[in-house]
Amino acid sequence: MEATAPARAPNTSIPFVIGASAIGTVIEWYDFYLYAVLATFLAPVFFPGDPTAQVLSALATFGAGFAVRPFGALVFGRIGDKTGRKVAFLLTVSIMGGATVLVGLLPGYAQIGIFAPILLVALRMLQGLALGGEYGGAAIYVAEHAPDRKRGMYTSWIQTTATIGLFLALAVILIFRLTLGPETFASFGWRIPFLLSAILVAGALYIRFKLQETPLYTRAKEQGKTSSAPLRDSLGNRRNWRLILLALFGMTAGQAVVWYTGQFYALSFMTVQLGVGFVDAYTVMLIAIALATPFFIFFGWLSDQIGRKPIILGGCLIAAVAYFPIFNAMKGFAHPAPGTDATGKAIQIAQDPNIVGLTAMVFLMIVLVTMVYGPIAAFLVEYFPAKIRYTSLSLPYHLGNGEFGGWLPFIATAITAAAVAGGGLAWLGDVTPGGSTFAGLWYPIVVAMMSVIVGGIAIRETKNVRIWDEVGGHQDDLNAAADARAAAGGTLAG
Repeated sequence: MEATAPARAPNTSIPFVIGASAIGTVIEWYDFYLYAVLATFLAPVFFPGDPTAQVLSALATFGAGFAVRPFGALVFGRIGDKTGRKVAFLLTVSIMGGATVLVGLLPGYAQIGIFAPILLVALRMLQGLALGGEYGGAAIYVAEHAPDRKRGMYTSWIQTTATIGLFLALAVILIFRLTLGPETFASFGWRIPFLLSAILVAGALYIRFKLQETPLYTRAKEQGKTSSAPLRDSLGNRRNWRLILLALFGMTAGQAVVWYTGQFYALSFMTVQLGVGFVDAYTVMLIAIALATPFFIFFGWLSDQIGRKPIILGGCLIAAVAYFPIFNAMKGFAHPAPGTDATGKAIQIAQDPNIVGLTAMVFLMIVLVTMVYGPIAAFLVEYFPAKIRYTSLSLPYHLGNGEFGGWLPFIATAITAAAVAGGGLAWLGDVTPGGSTFAGLWYPIVVAMMSVIVGGIAIRETKNVRIWDEVGGHQDDLNAAADARAAAGGTLAG
């Protein structure tokens, strides 16, 4: 009697796995980036002092979320490697959603005094902790369902989630700001995007409860190949530390600065340095993100064909060479001119900005984002063994994106301000193409080039790594081999 391979259950099919993983991760990024986009609205509500002190305090609180991301990577990485990917998955989305909703309900400084900023910082750190565990879980969950030959394309869907989460945050805020009006939105309307998270998280939890553990992890556990002490096995091993540091300096640091330059610094540069209006700048970002997002999938697929390294490091190299021309072109399209704000402070105001031109420049930068970010999950999954994959993968990713990337808008803006004002960094205005306004770009350029050099020399290509060989092979490959033997007259293996 001819045997047949068992049908894949609906909740283990690749489309369902990708969709269930991605929707939760989109919501986590939406929650995390809401604060970034709304920082100027939160500053006067939660922090005392003059406007400058309030904004700096809000930015520092924003940074607190990045600071704890590596700790979240360790906490949830241990859970994911020891207990299972699904458990960590459910915990991260629950913590992130709860913290986000509480931000929307939190009384301001006028109501509860110093407890307002203290509680806001605590909630922001919870968000960072949860995000530290979410990304690794989502990337690994998809990767450990996918066959070796399609890992880049399948995991690239997870890579779209950060950009889609940012897009969602920008779109929701823009809609409520336009419908409620500036004054109402500043008064209480900013709370609505945070409160909406309750509905989104409930839906994500419902879907994720239907997920099963990854087949690779399940098989590894049955074979006794999982770790009982993933922190010790990951961080107490000199060889693994070398891999973590190479992944950080040779891949994720460069990937991070390209991501944050294209999707955060570009926005702040338009609004602060060029004086482009709120609605125009958000419109530019939304259109550029929508047009560029499909390239995540393209570069993920391409990495399955030609490798992860040439695409990721190629994107870093192109970004380092192209940033000065792109930002100079943005200035030309914005037509900034000196002006004053409502308080009489001197600022730049864009005069009839060319929205099409600005959108084209941001689009180019986000295409570079898709180059460096689309294949990175596949690379990281392939770079570390299954028993410590969650812990080891998450640490360099969140150190790179949390520290090198997350602080980029602040560092680049500070460098630019120092160069414009003179003092110790005045010389940057003389060596920077276009002048002091662009001095902050040296930071992402230097970091991106560091990754090109370190990664190009010291990191091996991972495209041909067969992670399923650790547990006997992917079921699709085993079924295909069995079918081939049966067709040749052999015995179908169970």
